[in-house]
Amino acid sequence: MSWDAGRISGPDGEDWRVPVTELEGRQARLSSALAEAGIESVLIDDPVELYWLTGGRQSSLLLIGAEGSGISNTQWVSRSLRRARYEAGGDDSPHSIEARSRMNEFEGFLVAAGCTRVPGMLGGKVPNSRWSFLSSKMGGLEGVSEDCTGMLYALRETKSEWELEMHRESGGINRMMFEAVRDQGGLGQTELEMAAAADEVSRAAGFGGRIRMRAWPMDCDRVVIATGRSGAVPSYFDSGVAGLGASPIASLGAGFARVAEGEPVLVDIVHVHRGYVSDCTRIFSAGRLSGEWMQRLDDMTEVAGFVINGLGRGVDCSEVWHEGSAMVSEMGYAGHLMGMPPDQARFLGHSVGLELDETPVVASGFDRPLPVGGTMAIEPKVIYPEGAIGTEDTWMRGADGMECLTMGESFPKLTEW
Repeated sequence: MSWDAGRISGPDGEDWRVPVTELEGRQARLSSALAEAGIESVLIDDPVELYWLTGGRQSSLLLIGAEGSGISNTQWVSRSLRRARYEAGGDDSPHSIEARSRMNEFEGFLVAAGCTRVPGMLGGKVPNSRWSFLSSKMGGLEGVSEDCTGMLYALRETKSEWELEMHRESGGINRMMFEAVRDQGGLGQTELEMAAAADEVSRAAGFGGRIRMRAWPMDCDRVVIATGRSGAVPSYFDSGVAGLGASPIASLGAGFARVAEGEPVLVDIVHVHRGYVSDCTRIFSAGRLSGEWMQRLDDMTEVAGFVINGLGRGVDCSEVWHEGSAMVSEMGYAGHLMGMPPDQARFLGHSVGLELDETPVVASGFDRPLPVGGTMAIEPKVIYPEGAIGTEDTWMRGADGMECLTMGESFPKLTEW
């Protein structure tokens, strides 16, 4: 009995598979990086890296050989073989796709593909039990498995033009979510009611229900709405503003607080389009905000401009952080930047891609620039007991500076209901 692969499509039957040329280029870049590092091959079963390299995330193991190794790039699939072939481009797939049988035969499969040494794995992502299990099935090969996590992370920092287009499309949908909050939110509305309006837009546009993160055990709600004092409530999440959340097990995002007159309502929305993240923040209010709140928003907009300018000129991310946080201190916000003591986050921007928390970060320790083709959400915010305020857009560093991939100046920093 067969099923209809043609049902796997975007809106109106649009083909949303990753182009084969993208997969070919990514596998070639990884093969070159392996050769440069002196690693014969890498074995991958992390869902994000599988998607990046194969166009899907079926239950499988993917072997990529180093350039010149003679190893055949092969994906062994336990479920679903047919879907894996379809999502990788069918007959045009850049790698072999085979059914995976019993794991006690797996070493023989590796040898048949050309392996002489134990492949590297993603030790920074897979659980230790998984690493140990796979290692036990490759004991007849020479050497020990090396951790290739950093190699994959570094390769994904620079986005292709196709990936940048996915980010731009994600940003366009993100704007529509803010428009829904603008049109359906207002005085007396709960945070969750406004989040639901944004969620409806996101789902209709193809959001798959999950935001991927690297840092364990982080997970993320894509719509954080913090009305007034909600903006000061800390959470487990490593960010300036986390929101109340709906309950203690979901203590991030929107809660049951209602919009009150004259309070800042911080709306931080993440959308994921075909895997690619866009991240924006804007401020709303029922009626006018005080001059003090407006000054804070203007100052954070100025700080964002400083960060954007520095990254666009190729200044190291750590230097931008030190200079940007010093600028914030001179403005008088040292005890309020990205939280209040002892719950302050210490960054001004984080790279995005298939995951929300990619590298580099505008923070101490990242002594290198955002690469050309790198994508980053820049988000200076200040938090007070009475609420939170700030701005955020997602940017790409191009050859001639920074390009906004989200709303930029086309949507106001503050909207009054």
